[in-house]
Amino acid sequence: MRRTIFHIDVNSAYLSWEAVYRLDALGGRLDLREIPAAIGGDVSMRRGIVLAKSLPAKKYGVRTGESILEAKKKCPQLYLAPPNYRLYERCSQAFMEILREYTPVVEPYSIDEAFMDVTDSAAVFGEPIKLAHEIKDRIRRELGFTVNVGVSENKLLAKMASDFQKPDLVHTLFIEEIPQKMWPLPVEELFSVGRATGKKLRTLGITTIGELAAAEPQTIRHNLKKPGEQIWRYANGVDSSPVQPEALENKGYGNSTTIAFDVTDADTAKAVLLGLAETVAVRLRRHHVRAQQVSISIKDDQLRTVSHQKVLPAATNVTNEIYQAACTLFEERWDQKPIRLLGIYTSRISKEETARQMELFEQTDYEKWSRMDETVDAIRQKFGLDAIKRASFLLDSHKKLDHFYGSVSRKKKGVDYSKLHIE
Repeated sequence: MRRTIFHIDVNSAYLSWEAVYRLDALGGRLDLREIPAAIGGDVSMRRGIVLAKSLPAKKYGVRTGESILEAKKKCPQLYLAPPNYRLYERCSQAFMEILREYTPVVEPYSIDEAFMDVTDSAAVFGEPIKLAHEIKDRIRRELGFTVNVGVSENKLLAKMASDFQKPDLVHTLFIEEIPQKMWPLPVEELFSVGRATGKKLRTLGITTIGELAAAEPQTIRHNLKKPGEQIWRYANGVDSSPVQPEALENKGYGNSTTIAFDVTDADTAKAVLLGLAETVAVRLRRHHVRAQQVSISIKDDQLRTVSHQKVLPAATNVTNEIYQAACTLFEERWDQKPIRLLGIYTSRISKEETARQMELFEQTDYEKWSRMDETVDAIRQKFGLDAIKRASFLLDSHKKLDHFYGSVSRKKKGVDYSKLHIE
């Protein structure tokens, strides 16, 4: 018996959740989903990135992930609302709870989408298409927002199906439907094919998913290396990955930040890297793991991005060690162009209980650094993130910088709606 997999995707999640809350809880009359509107960050801090947009905004060419300044150029009347992450977490939890009433095999894929294996649910809830409509309509009726449901026999095709026409629709994409529904699509619309990969494929004369599926797999591997094998299988609808009801362990930890001004000197850039190293290392320690590979990302004022990575002699979750590695990578890769964004990422994760391999002539007291990190973590846990900070952030030149860049705790702050004009 072939599997039946659903992919449930909330339509314009942040904006939909914000719209429903303003209408139902705050007595608003303006539905953000019906006007050119977007959820975005703080423009003054240059964190003004579009997190979600309405369909009317999409008609103006507004795209998720672009800066608010770019979106405003396309749509001067764009209505902007600040993100309320606490609200969105509650909405996501309510959404997931409904899905789990139909099957215990639910895999949250992100805050606003999930996979469901409903293969064994048909005997209770009826045939899959009918069940998909039931779930979709119930979410709209009880929670007030809409979702798309993709129905197929594997996760890849279910996700592809849910991205078809929106909103509030059910789409199928079974193996026999691939030639008609998926192969005519531009190759960039295949899951995991980004802009750079799409560009490489087009240089090979491959413009559609169907042309990729028909290509010789050896040719794709030769030009795209090992990832080429995966996207060739995806183009042919092949995916055997199971729906995972339990979250998998992180394969990497990282943070990045868009800086409020163009950074043109190394000292300031390194201070930002220190703030990022703090948050990345805290997450590693919180999950009781270490990382052996560190990489950095640098985006300049022309939005060009470069990255650089290195493998450490031993896995670590020590802030200073990650910071020093990041600084070394930065010095090797920075081309002196003004910096808009910096990021630190770690991988090659191992359990914390694994013993650290000491070097023969090692002079750094990593144990002392580790004890210091534990003490700082405890102080911040008890008194808040800003209760203790490194002295370098007290310098006049660094006072405008955040000593804890990319902090999830900061992002999860709510919104004071009393200070907003709710129409």
